[in-house]
Amino acid sequence: MKKLNSKVAGAITNLSYTFVANIICTLISMAIVAVVPKALGTVEYGYWQLYGFYGSYIGFFHLGWADGIYLRYGGKEYKELDKKLFHSQFWLLFAFEMLVAVGVAIFAVFFVEDSSKKVIFYMLALCCILQLPRGMLQYVLQGTNRIKEYAKNVLAEKLIYGVSVVVMVSLGVRDFRFLLLADLAAKLITLVTICWRCRDIVISKAMNFAASVQEAWENITVGVKLMFANVASMLIIGIVRFAIERVWSVEVFGQVSLTLSISNMLMLFISAVSVVMFPLLKRTPQEKWADNYIFLRTTLVVPMLAILMAYYPAKVILSAWLPQYAESLSYMALMFPMCMYEGKMSMIISTYLKALRRENLMLAVNLISVCLSLLTTGIIVYSLKNLPLAVVSILGLLAFRSILAEVFLARILEIEVGTDILLEVAMTIIFIWSSWIVRGWAGVGIYLGAYVVYLLLKRKDIAGTFRIVKETFRPSATAE
Repeated sequence: MKKLNSKVAGAITNLSYTFVANIICTLISMAIVAVVPKALGTVEYGYWQLYGFYGSYIGFFHLGWADGIYLRYGGKEYKELDKKLFHSQFWLLFAFEMLVAVGVAIFAVFFVEDSSKKVIFYMLALCCILQLPRGMLQYVLQGTNRIKEYAKNVLAEKLIYGVSVVVMVSLGVRDFRFLLLADLAAKLITLVTICWRCRDIVISKAMNFAASVQEAWENITVGVKLMFANVASMLIIGIVRFAIERVWSVEVFGQVSLTLSISNMLMLFISAVSVVMFPLLKRTPQEKWADNYIFLRTTLVVPMLAILMAYYPAKVILSAWLPQYAESLSYMALMFPMCMYEGKMSMIISTYLKALRRENLMLAVNLISVCLSLLTTGIIVYSLKNLPLAVVSILGLLAFRSILAEVFLARILEIEVGTDILLEVAMTIIFIWSSWIVRGWAGVGIYLGAYVVYLLLKRKDIAGTFRIVKETFRPSATAE
């Protein structure tokens, strides 16, 4: 039997695990988006979204510890790892997160007045203990190319949480606190299962305490830049969302967050690829990185621009299903293109910068974008109090960050992407104009026509991509 190149076959196998897992995760997310806002009402849903919003920043509380492990040991085989060293790192991190959790709970007691928000902070304190040590082990599995185990753990959390939420809502639960408990239960179960999966790390002999602390310090000093880059990345949108909650209300925050959740569903598929990309790229000769970048870029952007057309039926269906959110769902027209820019950043640009160990560059780009976010939020939200403009600023900020990072990366790889960037900006503007201003079938026709023109302009790159795929999947002459 003829077979593919072993590296390609391994990448396809790993991708298949994450792809299937992310398809299921997407379906679960769709079910949650369809059921929860309709059942809870706008205020309770707003608090539920607020928990998710604050929870997205929990990664800040490992100080880059797990990021450093990922960067330093990513690309190695799992069997090559020093299990005593990783055992010490896991339990030191666990003890540290216990202290962090106590700090978060004390903060809630003395500084949070809203009783619902107080509950959210208590839940977040528990989340630190359950999520961050598990995250370290997930990084170990991901970095050592044990993608199957990683994908199973991620999928298990989504399944447990999604099924629990749907069951509770079906039984008449309308209190967001019970949904938060379901989230914590899912995190606890998957923490226990991943500990068992990595039991040769979790249950092992410990290193000398001083050596363990020294190793932790090295991981933190390496990973802190990436951590700050990641936190700064989230702050770009987070600053705008936080200001919306402050200037308007938790209810409006929930409505805007719903449209963000729908737009971000497409990112789950991209995450499936980005998980596999880092260890694969680290094992690829660096002289091939530039050509691979052009191939990956075309493979991602061309379909993403087509997928934007899903906005039109999605808007009609969701407005009929969630009439109380019908007005806010129109903001999807302003947010959908963010998937393309976030997709490029997550799957390709960030992966390349990590592999090149350019954490400083990632941090600088994200900090510049955060400063711009602060400036635009101050003007648009606090001075003008213009909600649609605040929403479109989210897209503008993410596009700015993606473009700036890609320009720097293109210089490092010595490739030309300026024309492609301009074409994508033009397609983004046409999509917003056709869906937000023109609307209806006329809007669909305008964007479809623009996309056909785009395909004609990119026909050489698309043909080249198909040629590479065909050559990659051509069976070798070696018999199995």
